[in-house]
Amino acid sequence: MFLDRDGTLVHDPGFLHDPKAVRLIDGAADAVARLNRAGYVVVTVSNQSGIARGLYPEADYHAVQARLTELLAATRAQLDGAYYCPHFPAVSGPCDCRKPGLKLFQDAAAAHGIALDRSVWIGDRLTDVEPANRLGGKAFLVMTGEGARHVAQARVLGVPAVADVGAAVDRILTK
Repeated sequence: MFLDRDGTLVHDPGFLHDPKAVRLIDGAADAVARLNRAGYVVVTVSNQSGIARGLYPEADYHAVQARLTELLAATRAQLDGAYYCPHFPAVSGPCDCRKPGLKLFQDAAAAHGIALDRSVWIGDRLTDVEPANRLGGKAFLVMTGEGARHVAQARVLGVPAVADVGAAVDRILTK
């Protein structure tokens, strides 16, 4: 299970780098907990271009991720892994890890024994869900964050739009 972080699990104020600003989207922690109980490996994959742009240091990403871990733990939810791309092509040049690139997903699959062709991608942007088409999995576009801006393109890709990560998990667990 691949989840985007900003706009999918947590509110996205833009270049989230202050752990005090981390706010879970309603129902997100419960959704992760339900996936945990159902036996899914749950991994976040996130583009963090603010690092390459010099807007915040890499340590800030880790501090935000630690805060997210604390908030999830309060509801007995946990992430099995967190992967991020610190690059921004205009600054650092192209890379293989920036979504919709496949490197971070492949790295997570290798580290956690994830079958990519049976995986699910959930995110609020096309870059979050496009890898499902290339790797053989299923995807859901959430309307939290930037999702509403990408509905038409998601439909073209055959990606259903749902209200939030909880609604996506409902559909996954009732398949």
